[in-house]
This record gives sequence, C-alpha cells and structure tokens, in this order.
Amino acid sequence: MKRKEIRFDAEALVGSVAAFAAHVQGRQKLTLRTRKLSLPSPIKPLRPRDIAALRQKLNVSQAVFAGLLNVPKVTAISWEKGRRQPTGAALRLLDLVRKKPQLLHEVA
Repeated sequence: MKRKEIRFDAEALVGSVAAFAAHVQGRQKLTLRTRKLSLPSPIKPLRPRDIAALRQKLNVSQAVFAGLLNVPKVTAISWEKGRRQPTGAALRLLDLVRKKPQLLHEVA
C-alpha cells in the first residue's frame, strides 16, 4: 500500500484559523473557499401530471398557484400541459413545495 506524504504547512493552518475567527466575529463572510458544504443533489424533472397533482393537493386554481410561485399564469399552465418544463429555481421551488406544501401558505 502506497503512503501519501502529508506536508504540514503552518502558515496555511494559521491562515485558516484566522479566517474562521474573523467569520465568527462577523468580519468575514463564509464562502466555499473557507469551508466545504454539501450541496443538494440535482432534481429530476417533474412530469406535467405531477405539477397538476401538486396544485390540486394545494386546492388552488391555476391563477392562484402561479401567484404563489410568482410566475405568470401562462407559465404554470404550460407546465401542467407539458409544453414547457420548469427549470432552475422554479424546479427547486416546486420540489420544496411538493415535500412541504405548507411553505406556500406560510408566505401568503
């Protein structure tokens, strides 16, 4: 079994500790450079019938559903009819609402 040589870099260690201390004191923003975060996994595309089922589960009209999601009514309708696919932030929001429907009622 090969052994990987580990080099000790005192300056990097002191720099990391100083950066963390600055963050704790509110003087420096925490970024991916100073800490590794696990990002959520990509979301699979939602089928039109799943989007319609979500709206029906919320017991709202297409216009109200669109308003709750802050998208145009024609966009929400086109998702349900399969003419367009929600992507990016809209897809993430739909996934969150699917898992926790009460989220939309909390912001309304």
